[in-house]
Amino acid sequence: MISLSKLRGRSFKDPYNLINALSSGDIWVYLSCLFMGAGNIASGQIIKGLLFFFLEVAFLVFMAVPGGGLYRISMLPSLGDRPQGEVWNEELGIYEYTKGDNSQLILLYGIATILICVLFAVVWRAAVCSSYKARVQRSAGLRPASFGSDLHSLLDDRVHTLLMTPPFAFLLVFTILPLIYMMTMAFTNFSREGDRLVLFDWVGFRNFLTVFNSNSVVGKQFWSVLGWTLVWAFFATFLNFFLGTLLAMLINRHSIKLKGLWRTVLATTIAVPQFVSLMVVRSMLQPQGILNRMLEGADLINSPLPFLTDTAWARVLVIIVNLWIGIPYTILQVTGVLNNIPKEQYNAAKVDGCTPIQTFFHVTLPYMMFVLTPYLITQFTGNINNFNIIYLLTRGEPVSVGNTAGDTDLLITWLYKLSVDQQKYDLAAVIGILTFAVLSIVALVTYRNSGSYKNEEGFR
Repeated sequence: MISLSKLRGRSFKDPYNLINALSSGDIWVYLSCLFMGAGNIASGQIIKGLLFFFLEVAFLVFMAVPGGGLYRISMLPSLGDRPQGEVWNEELGIYEYTKGDNSQLILLYGIATILICVLFAVVWRAAVCSSYKARVQRSAGLRPASFGSDLHSLLDDRVHTLLMTPPFAFLLVFTILPLIYMMTMAFTNFSREGDRLVLFDWVGFRNFLTVFNSNSVVGKQFWSVLGWTLVWAFFATFLNFFLGTLLAMLINRHSIKLKGLWRTVLATTIAVPQFVSLMVVRSMLQPQGILNRMLEGADLINSPLPFLTDTAWARVLVIIVNLWIGIPYTILQVTGVLNNIPKEQYNAAKVDGCTPIQTFFHVTLPYMMFVLTPYLITQFTGNINNFNIIYLLTRGEPVSVGNTAGDTDLLITWLYKLSVDQQKYDLAAVIGILTFAVLSIVALVTYRNSGSYKNEEGFR
């Protein structure tokens, strides 16, 4: 057994780590690798040792029982192969159905079992390290902490562990598990095509090759939708920021009266639910909607304008309508930044003889960009995932015959159509992964090259 003084002299931050435990532990520590808590029990930590041991027993029972963890993991390679059976019952004169395999449940339970195994590995590591710590303290003539002391530490120096455990558990169950489940769908043929909604198989990277193949129907749509998504996100973000900044600076001028009234009027669109406002706008822009009828009644047009039926018109329309929705948010953000720019910088610019335009580009804009870069990144990623404005206003239309995506569909609305409307869950999972990849790359690259990241102390 290594001495406590030598442990403290090592370079490890925590001397009671797994490497030290496996290299310097005694027989009780090694026994704890097979029977969790053995070292704690031998060192007088009876309750703690028994808790570790019962957790191990529960895990082994869960894995070994019929239909348990081992069975679920063993079913993952095949995802099941027994279809539902139909047998005629002579006595009752009816067909009886025998239960077959369900690939969805097999995949879900298999992934959940793997996560449980990972969590058990974490608990096993903690048990071995705890046994090692108890044995070191016992050999040094110290009394290992009692169970009451461990509970008290959870309310004192380890309170972060107590407070973070419930959120992590919910994150694991409701975010990480569904996310992994969705990602694995991309490597299967889970789809209505071929009647693969109950029993499906692994297909490797076939779905990715289908999406990236520009010669396939889905591949052509993917590159078109991806290009439009990036164009839409850029213009929706840039125009909102540019026009919102102009309005915020105009309202913020000393000569403008009733500043609060103008900001309140412009912010009214935030209070109106988007579902209501977008549905109203959609009805107004129909070929026989009120706007076309008014223009025809005023003899300004001879036929209805193709707001929703022409690709160019529809794309410009969604960008313009998004300005009406997004500019008020930008005004509120920019107004807060403008009111916090130090007046000394404006005074210095005036002394140096800067014109208003020079002052804007050398004082106002750099400060705004430093503060608002994270907000702009959030806006850009939000616009890529802006489901409401597209689906409620245009439904992704116009749609060419045979296509699964419309000319105004974003990746997120196309994903919705593939999964909910067309039940092509395998392709939808691929689109979901690619959307995440695009968002991650754009957000990380943009933020790491911004002043907010490189020069955090620049405006302090």
